[in-house]
Amino acid sequence: MKKGYFVFFLIILFVITIFAGADLINFNGYNQGEDIKIEWQTGKEINLKHFIIERKTTESNYSEIATIQPKGDNSFYSYLDETAYKQNDFVFIYRLKIEENSGTYSYSRAITVSPVQGVKRTWGSIKAMFR
Repeated sequence: MKKGYFVFFLIILFVITIFAGADLINFNGYNQGEDIKIEWQTGKEINLKHFIIERKTTESNYSEIATIQPKGDNSFYSYLDETAYKQNDFVFIYRLKIEENSGTYSYSRAITVSPVQGVKRTWGSIKAMFR
C-alpha cells in the first residue's frame, strides 16, 4: 500500500471513530396511562450497533430493560415500559446506552419520570362507576 493511501485510510478511520454512534437530538419520558413511554430522536447514526434502554430507581442500580435496533439517520424511536411498577413512592430514572459496532459505548443524559399518582384501576372501581 502506498504511503499516501495509508495516510488517507488513517484519516478516514479517525473521522469515522470521532463521529461514530448516534447524534441524539432529544430524549424524553412521560406517563402514558399506567405505563411509561420513552422517546428519542437521532440525527446522524454512524457505526451504530443498537440502543439499550436502562432503568433504575433511587434505591437501585441501572438494569437493561430493552434493546432497540437502529433505523438510520434522522429517526424517531419510542418504547413503552410496561414493566415499571406504579407505586406512589417510586421515581424511575432512564438513560440510553448507545453501543457502536466496535464495542465502544456512550450514555445519554438521565431522565426522571414519576409514576401517575391517584386511584388505581381495579375491577371493583370500574364496576362501581356503573352502579
